[in-house]
Amino acid sequence: MPMATSAAFFDLDRTLISGASAILLGTEAWRQDLVSNAEIAKWAVAAVSFRLLGDKGDAPEDVQGAFLTSVAGQPASALNELGTSILPKLVSRVRPESRRLLNMHKEKGRDTWIVSASPQVLVEPLAASLGMTGAVGTRGEIVNDVYTGGLDGAFVYGAGKADAIEKLAAERGYELQLSYAYSDSVSDIPMLETVGHPVAVNPDSDLESIAHERGWPVVIFARRTKRAFAASAVTTAAAASAVLAYILGRKHGYTSALADIATNRFRPWRKTSNDRRGAE
Repeated sequence: MPMATSAAFFDLDRTLISGASAILLGTEAWRQDLVSNAEIAKWAVAAVSFRLLGDKGDAPEDVQGAFLTSVAGQPASALNELGTSILPKLVSRVRPESRRLLNMHKEKGRDTWIVSASPQVLVEPLAASLGMTGAVGTRGEIVNDVYTGGLDGAFVYGAGKADAIEKLAAERGYELQLSYAYSDSVSDIPMLETVGHPVAVNPDSDLESIAHERGWPVVIFARRTKRAFAASAVTTAAAASAVLAYILGRKHGYTSALADIATNRFRPWRKTSNDRRGAE
């Protein structure tokens, strides 16, 4: 089979999949006793903030990069098993529109890649399960089969995504002006600028404005209302409390705490002119 001369590069969270993979990853890591209560609490706040407010590029390591620090001392096999265990949930969150795009690019002879700040142990199995060419994620440093808490290479975020795409193009002979990139976040401007065909998918307000200014296509994938997590209705702290209650329920059985939080801390969902991110 001849090598592809172009490729399509997909961001993961809220682009290829609905929602944020960090919540799934942190929950399962805590359930398997790979991270502490304090670490999962910090993760809940950061991940829910990302889920509600979008990734503005100001504190990415709170959501993704910090995970590889929090698992310092864990064997590599534990994280491989973690990635495998949440794979069915990730696959279930792949957007139908994303699947159609993957099929379209494959039919056109393009390679398809996930390019994400998420750990490599998460994105690589997902790409394989979707029949994609591969995935580039953030790699944790491993010494003697144990994670050190450091990174093995660059953090695949912001300009790091553009660097990863350019490296793939150099290695595989892709013509970037003939290639495509998909993302929802303004933090991925460097990634989108790298290719000839950037596409904004369910974009945050900043990316939407830039896309319109530059004439980039803007597409809106199907959304499912997430009333409990609408940014117009709850604070990040309240949402994080609900996530923690959910996590506790998953590990120890649902309790009245979850119902109390859902009843007392969340108000009915209202859509405002500025609220484009409350439903997916």
